[in-house]
Amino acid sequence: MDIISGEALLLLFCFMLSCFLIFTITRSGRNSHGAFVLPPGPPRLPIIGNIHLVGKHPHRSFAALSKTYGPVMSLKLGSLNTVVIASPEAAREVLRTHDQILSGRSPTHAIRSISHQDASLIWLPSSSARWRLFRRLSVTQLLSPQRIEATKALRVNKVKELVSFISESSDREESVDISRVSFITTLNIISNVLFSVDLGSYNAKASINGVQDTVNSVMGAVGNPDAANYFPFLGFLDLQGNRKTMKVCTERLLRVFRGFIDAKIAEKSSQNNPKDVSNNDFVDNLLDFKGDETELNISDIEHLLLDMFTAGTDTSSSTLEWAMAELLRNPKTMVKAQAEIDRVMGQKGIVKESDISELPYLQAVVKETFRLHPPAPLLIPRKAESDVEILGFIVLKNTQVLVNVWAIGRDPRVWENPSQFEPERFLGKEIDVRGRDYELTPFGAGRRICPGLPLAVKTVSLMLASLLYSFDWKLPNGVDSENLDMDETFGITLHKTNPLHAVPVKKH
Repeated sequence: MDIISGEALLLLFCFMLSCFLIFTITRSGRNSHGAFVLPPGPPRLPIIGNIHLVGKHPHRSFAALSKTYGPVMSLKLGSLNTVVIASPEAAREVLRTHDQILSGRSPTHAIRSISHQDASLIWLPSSSARWRLFRRLSVTQLLSPQRIEATKALRVNKVKELVSFISESSDREESVDISRVSFITTLNIISNVLFSVDLGSYNAKASINGVQDTVNSVMGAVGNPDAANYFPFLGFLDLQGNRKTMKVCTERLLRVFRGFIDAKIAEKSSQNNPKDVSNNDFVDNLLDFKGDETELNISDIEHLLLDMFTAGTDTSSSTLEWAMAELLRNPKTMVKAQAEIDRVMGQKGIVKESDISELPYLQAVVKETFRLHPPAPLLIPRKAESDVEILGFIVLKNTQVLVNVWAIGRDPRVWENPSQFEPERFLGKEIDVRGRDYELTPFGAGRRICPGLPLAVKTVSLMLASLLYSFDWKLPNGVDSENLDMDETFGITLHKTNPLHAVPVKKH
C-alpha cells in the first residue's frame, strides 16, 4: 500500500512539474518573427496558474498586483490567458489605438449558458452584421440625442414621483433606502422608454425587491469568479451556481418582456388604423422594424431588451447610491453642492435637465463618484482577435484583456489624494467620462463604449440634484459619517454591499 501511494505521489509530482515547465516555456517562447516579450506577471502555480491571487474583489487584487508588475500585467487564470491594463497610457492603447483588434469579447460561462453571446449588443463580436444592426437600433431608436430629448419630460416626472415619495417619508421622519428608491426611479424611467409602463412602485416593497434582486443576481452571475470561466470542461458541474442563477433570473425577466411583446403584437393586429409612430416606445419600433438583410425575431428583441434593461437600471441606481454615500461621508462637500443648487435654482421648485449645465460643482460630484466607484470596475472583458503590441509587450491572440478602470481612478501617479472624495479636482478642467480622457473611462471608449452613457449621466445628475435641492440629509441615529459602511460587492457591476439608509429633512 505504501509503495502504491509513493508511486502515485511521484506520478502526481511529475505531472505537476511537466505542467509547470510547459507554462514556463510557453510564457518565455518565441514566434516566427523573432523574440517577443509577454507582459510581466506573478509566478504561476501548476494547473490553476494565478487563480489563487484573485480573491472576492478582483479589481482590488489586480490593482495590488499591478503595483508590482506594472500597468500591462499578464496572468494565467486556469486555461485563460489574461492581461490586465492599469494605466491611462495602456488604456488608450487598448480602447483607441488597437480598438479594432481588441474589440472581441470573452463571454463568461453564465452568458454562454443562455446563449446570450449570440444575440447581445454587449457580447456579440463588433465585426458581425448582427452587432452593427443592434448597435444602430439601440442608438437610433433609444439613445440618440433626439430620442433622449424626446423623453426628457418623462425623466423629470419620474424624479418628481421620487421626491414626492421621499417627502412623505420625511413627514414621518423615516429613513429612506437610497438603493431601493433610486432603483425604482431608474426602473420606471427605463421601463417607460422600453414598454410605456411603470414596473416599479414605491409602496409595493416585496414586488420591487424581487425585480431588483433579480437584476442584481443577473449582474452578479455574469461577473462573479467562476471555475468554468477558467476550466471550460467544468461547466457542466456549475460549481458556483452561476449558470443556474443566470437561467432562473433571466427567464423571469424574459417572461415579463414576452408579456409586453405579446400584448403589443395583439394590439397591432386588432388596430384598423396605424398607431401614431410619434408615441412609439422602443418595443414598438423593434416590432415595426423591417431590415434590408437582417430581420429581427422575437428572441432577438428579448435579448436586446435584456441588455438595455439590466444595464440601464443597475448602473444608474448604484451610482446614485455611491454618490449619496460619499456626500454623507463628507458633509462639507454636500453643503457646498447644495449651496450651488440653491443659488442657481432659487425657488423654482423643480430641477430640470436644462439646469444641470449651470451646476458645475454637481457635475464634478458625479465625475468624482464615477472615478472612485465606476459601475463596471473592469469594464466588459475584451479579447484579442490577433497578436498585438501594447506598450512594448505582446498580447497574444485570444487573450482576455481587462481594463481596470477602478485601479486607474485610484492611481496616485494620476490623481492627487486618490482615495479622497474631492470633486474640486474637476473644476475648471475639461476632463469628462465620455471616452476621450483615459484616466476616467467608466463607460469604456471606442466602438465598445456603452451606448447608454448620455442617458445614464443625465439620469444620475437629475436624481442627485433633485434630492439635494429638496432635502437636507442625515444618517440614522447611531451611524457616524466617518465610519459609514462602504463595503462593496463585486459582479459585472460594483454594488454597495449594505444598502444606504438616510433620513430626509424638507428644505422648501
